[in-house]
Amino acid sequence: MARAPSPAAVLLSVHAVVFDTDGVITDSARAHAAAWKEAFDACLAGHEGQRPFDEEDDYRRHVDGKARKDGAAAFLAARGIDLPEGDPDDPPGTGTVWAVAARKDQAFTRRLRTDPIAVWPGTVRLLHVLRDARVPFAAASASRHATELLAGAGLLDLFTAVVDGNEARRLELPGKPDPALFTEAARRLGVPPGDSAVVEDALAGVEAGRRGGFGLVVGVDRTDTPEGAAALRRHGADLVVSDPGDLLISGAN
Repeated sequence: MARAPSPAAVLLSVHAVVFDTDGVITDSARAHAAAWKEAFDACLAGHEGQRPFDEEDDYRRHVDGKARKDGAAAFLAARGIDLPEGDPDDPPGTGTVWAVAARKDQAFTRRLRTDPIAVWPGTVRLLHVLRDARVPFAAASASRHATELLAGAGLLDLFTAVVDGNEARRLELPGKPDPALFTEAARRLGVPPGDSAVVEDALAGVEAGRRGGFGLVVGVDRTDTPEGAAALRRHGADLVVSDPGDLLISGAN
């Protein structure tokens, strides 16, 4: 008779796990990328010779895993577009970095109302197994929608702690690749980073896990390509999986 799955030995070597949300737990990376494209392309249209925002390459290189304002600033700088920073309360638009970030959030929020966000089944299986094994885990995300998405998926009650973009702003935590978001999550779990794992799909997030001194940094490569895996390893991943469910093993009697 087959036994229930259990965490792989590599996860049992730590005492807590911190999960990123977008692309790791929720299948929301594509919705974020589409919202960024809407915001950036409106801005690029006012600058001659600029090619449109690429939802795969530009998203992964410049904005994935970062706070909205940091992602907007990084992409615009990469294209040589110098906008004033503006103010966090700027309305959606193209005149300041904060306005572009607000336009992205407006577009993403609109998509949430019409297109429900799915979750990754392999990750959900892993969460339930970790809970049964009494391994505490937290969710950490630069997105202010993370808690809402986890609640909508019926997963919020599984987590010991959640540190989302709203909390990051309240606590004035710097965004990834700074490790502050992850170290705050580990603090709430009561486990030092060195005894905790980070599971992350974004390059900036993997780098944050490494900078934070986490005992295990797992990169999630949803593209399942040698190039994607190599990039995650370069930024600090100890191992790379195509899905967090790969961190489960099945036993047999």
